[in-house]
Amino acid sequence: MTALMWISHAERPLQIDELCHALAVQLGSTDFDVGNIPSMSTLVNCCQGLITVDKEASTVRLIHFTLQEYLSAHPDLFSKPHSAMAEICLTYLNSKQVKALSTAHSPDTRSMPLLKYCSVYWGVHAKRELSDYGISLALELLKEHCSQISTKLLLAHGSLYHDDYGPCPPFSGLQCASFFGIVKVVVALIEVGDSDINGGGFRGLTPLSLAAYNGHEEVTKILLGREEVNPNKADEWGRTPLSHAARNGHEGVVKILLGREEVNPVKPNIWGFAPLFYAAQNGHEGVVKILLGREEVKPDKPNDGGQTPLLFAARNGHEGVVKILLEREDVNLDKPNYWGETPLSYATREGHERIVALLQSRKAATPNII
Repeated sequence: MTALMWISHAERPLQIDELCHALAVQLGSTDFDVGNIPSMSTLVNCCQGLITVDKEASTVRLIHFTLQEYLSAHPDLFSKPHSAMAEICLTYLNSKQVKALSTAHSPDTRSMPLLKYCSVYWGVHAKRELSDYGISLALELLKEHCSQISTKLLLAHGSLYHDDYGPCPPFSGLQCASFFGIVKVVVALIEVGDSDINGGGFRGLTPLSLAAYNGHEEVTKILLGREEVNPNKADEWGRTPLSHAARNGHEGVVKILLGREEVNPVKPNIWGFAPLFYAAQNGHEGVVKILLGREEVKPDKPNDGGQTPLLFAARNGHEGVVKILLEREDVNLDKPNYWGETPLSYATREGHERIVALLQSRKAATPNII
């Protein structure tokens, strides 16, 4: 049943050795006992034909998609699976074998194959369900988070763009919990008071920026509820929490941030990109509408390259955003950037025919394709 829980609730397909290590973890033990690791044949036999090994990918999967459907339709088969998986991940990360791994260079993690999965996804499971015991395990891990190999692996994953081979950067427990959006752990860390709520050791990303980046509304509210928090503190590129939320289309977080009087809705980054640029560039229509509802937001104000939100939306083919911007009388359809390119020339060059027709119908200038 534990194997079925992992296979059906994991965030990605598990390698054979990953699953076997997950099944070998003993909760409460700081020593990972390799003697507990089951063989694959034992595991397959225990599951009585319900799982199979994809030999080409070396992953374990359920025998048929209808089994996944059945397990999803009967959640009572597993008791709080995400909480159990979070506890297993955290126990693994708190083991002396993992803590002994160096963060100075790219370590050999072959002896601990579940390490990367636990580092990247423990917080995903914990956000969904977390017991009191899981909270204590999380606090134990986050107590020395800056010196953990799990920190390095987390930051190397996805879109945080960290060099996997460089030294482990400063990344506090509060930053980590805010990144994952784990409300109970964020509250516990704030109460302990051993983390700087405005600290941005990793690329200037504060806990609030990290929560906003991933759209964690409840954590955003908690952080904004602290008097000492600076809601406009920018990262090393000048991006504020509002810019991060707008960039990723998190409408709820955008509304929460704009609910704070001191939040600046037009603060640009070091290249002159204001939150509206990010929303328009990525086609987030709801965020564009919210930002345009603020009097301070000027939709035709260019960035440092002379580019407007309309130009970004037209270049990237976001027809809905183009329509929203064109409804504003203070938007210049023909405004060029510093290289003489207009929204129409960009849309023409990129082959966005519907946007070209839309701009032309509004009497845009003749295309100037460079």
